[in-house]
Amino acid sequence: MEIGIVGLPNVGKSTLFNAITKAGAECANYPFCTIDPNVGIVSVPDERLDFLAKIENPQKVIPATIKFVDIAGLVKGASKGEGLGNKFLSHIREVDAILNVVRCFEDSNIVHVEGSIDPIRDVEIITLELILADMEVIERRLQKTSKLARNDKKAAFEVEVLEKIKKGLDEGKPVRALQFTEEEKSFVSQLMLLTYKPVMYVANISEEDLISGEENQYVKQLKEYAENENSQVLVISAKIEEELASLSDEERNELLREYGLAEPGLNNIIRHGYSLLGLITFFTAGPKEVHAWTIKKGTKAPQAAGKIHSDFEKGFIRAEVISYKDLVKAGSQTAAREMGLMRLEGKDYVMQDGDVVVFRFNV
Repeated sequence: MEIGIVGLPNVGKSTLFNAITKAGAECANYPFCTIDPNVGIVSVPDERLDFLAKIENPQKVIPATIKFVDIAGLVKGASKGEGLGNKFLSHIREVDAILNVVRCFEDSNIVHVEGSIDPIRDVEIITLELILADMEVIERRLQKTSKLARNDKKAAFEVEVLEKIKKGLDEGKPVRALQFTEEEKSFVSQLMLLTYKPVMYVANISEEDLISGEENQYVKQLKEYAENENSQVLVISAKIEEELASLSDEERNELLREYGLAEPGLNNIIRHGYSLLGLITFFTAGPKEVHAWTIKKGTKAPQAAGKIHSDFEKGFIRAEVISYKDLVKAGSQTAAREMGLMRLEGKDYVMQDGDVVVFRFNV
């Protein structure tokens, strides 16, 4: 699963990406420093994996991962090809969710492409460009599908949904803000619309604001805006996060204490990104390997087993499941079994976040 990091030029996107991935993406004080997208795959911080590793003492520990893509800064007119617009839009079309970095700090040494700090304006510039790009897709699809709608029920249904989307886009609403039935959702998801992707905002603040612990006016404005569209805002200082990412564990913990932080803000971003994509984690644990596996919410046991190996899904017999909470209570898998905390689940079992599982299969 991929999360695209977007924003206007010089808002701190690449600085944040550097911190997330420690990949050293180029970062400079001029627009379009990022041209081709940088990609980084990072581990999802999970204390449950640490606990399982502690009780199993395995040869290998494999965490869940998530991919972040640092995409070129967008400017007004991107939907018409301004700046690196077409490249930007093609790259963002490929990601599963959007992390929109918004500048919420003053600094006369860092130019703002629009000449002043205004988080709502910045968000609306990006949203409008994505809406305009989606409008082109919808209009082309409508033109093609309308011809078939007279004699084709499926085409008539699609036209109805496309008209609903067009009306929303005309009103400046992103597609994710519209209401759809399950049948409509199935069709909409095939359209690869930019404004249908889930969004999370990151308010990038200064070191001074982070230390003060008080929300500045820009963060307050952004939170109010996001609340109206049921999106979330995470507040971090990308500069500090980049510094934290370059330190040893001991130095990092010391700096976190100085700032009065429990953990790096990036851990929060990674966890929320994972949640934004509707993902959950189940675990397999033994002396050879403790492994965190990523699945979509609602996945049934055989399909979860298929994440490990296709043979597991084909020959699925049952799943032996212990919830993470029960495992902590028992202290070990053996003790959990002896206490009757292990459940036998069949093909219709819907996996839950934190399940520790042994799959039984026969091929």
